[in-house]
Amino acid sequence: MNRSTARRRRGVILTPQGLQKLVQARTEAERQFNDGKRFTLEHLSDLTGISVDSLTRVFKAETGVDRETLKHCFAAFDLVLSEADYFQPGVPEPLKPQEEPESLAEIDFPDGQVSLNSPLYVERFAFGDPTRESLEMECYRAIERPGILIRIKAPRLMGKTSLVNRILHHAETLGCHAISIRFQLADKAIFQDLERFLQWFCANVGLGLRLPNRFADYWDAIFGSKISCKMYFEEYLLAQATAPIALALDDIDRLFQYPDLADEFFGLLRAWHEEAKNRDIWRKLRLVIAHSTQVYIPLSTNKSPFNVGFPVELPPFTPEQIQDLAERHQLDWSTQETQQLLALVGGYPYLVRLAFYHLWRGTLASSELLQLSPAAIAIYQEHLQYLLWNLEQEPQLWQAFAQVLQAAAPVELELITAFKLQSMGLVHLQDKHATVSCELYRRYFRDRLQPRA
Repeated sequence: MNRSTARRRRGVILTPQGLQKLVQARTEAERQFNDGKRFTLEHLSDLTGISVDSLTRVFKAETGVDRETLKHCFAAFDLVLSEADYFQPGVPEPLKPQEEPESLAEIDFPDGQVSLNSPLYVERFAFGDPTRESLEMECYRAIERPGILIRIKAPRLMGKTSLVNRILHHAETLGCHAISIRFQLADKAIFQDLERFLQWFCANVGLGLRLPNRFADYWDAIFGSKISCKMYFEEYLLAQATAPIALALDDIDRLFQYPDLADEFFGLLRAWHEEAKNRDIWRKLRLVIAHSTQVYIPLSTNKSPFNVGFPVELPPFTPEQIQDLAERHQLDWSTQETQQLLALVGGYPYLVRLAFYHLWRGTLASSELLQLSPAAIAIYQEHLQYLLWNLEQEPQLWQAFAQVLQAAAPVELELITAFKLQSMGLVHLQDKHATVSCELYRRYFRDRLQPRA
């Protein structure tokens, strides 16, 4: 199969802009008329005159409903539906004069986060249960709470950054300052000294607030770096901020490589979260933490930010989500092919999207993909070589993963090793017992990884 005829899909779907507008209006109505408690679907049905089934499809924004349904839903919250609030899958917008068709040309190569306005973003559901509210919606509600701490865990390439950016975008619609700190951007030398690290951290938050550094005024060596950092936030950054700060810390598990620094910094984050329960100034700080693996450094219970707040664990794509994403790529994709692809790439979003991108472009046939031909391996080559290089840097990981590959049953691994392999997406864990996460990894690494003496 090269470029395939799209299945016919009826109805329209809310754009991210339209969905945000509707969710914000619903939240405001809940505050005014329901003491801030969520409306049930039955309550929303009474309010809008729309069936529960149709409302579920409206708020999932994955399958189409008729335009009048959206219009009535918006009107129930005193909103007017505009053309920017919805789209019809597979139907290009009318062309402007001298403009080339853009409907299919807008599918970009999946090389990172999914853009906020992308029609290819797939919402996730806890335990894969689409009858529940999506994890995105739960996160949007959570970030509205003063002093909240949201912690997101998933292996690499599972969509953490895409979700974090959507949470920050929602926070911006609420009037918050949205700031993202990427620890991957910090020089290695920054992590060698706690005071230097905390000043780097504070300076980056100040940069997001467009505030100049004032360490000379608020940083006092007598108190030490942690109390100075707390004073800098409390008396300067939070005090000067004209709105709540939604602060996202991505790739935070990079700090696990520096246990002493991590212990101090994570304890500080936990202390700030606890401060928000008693002091209004700290209720202005809303934290989002994203990490790829279980915390494998020793942290005391009352110093860890990983056992408080609102936990989110991103699951792989379900068969239904893979099928839906195939249709968004205008692929005529069967249920059997979906099951085969699920076994091949384990439902990992990046691996699924990469496959569909090449199928859509016509550079790969479905038979080549599902048989894992050399052409199929080639589209994943860069990703696979990156994983191989990382395994080669740590002989212990190399040995452990080689054992998992060769075993017919789950292998019990040392805990930290198991967590590291899981963070790379290479294994699934049941307690400390590991199995290979997908057939792609099994077949590629089987002949390349042999236990080393």
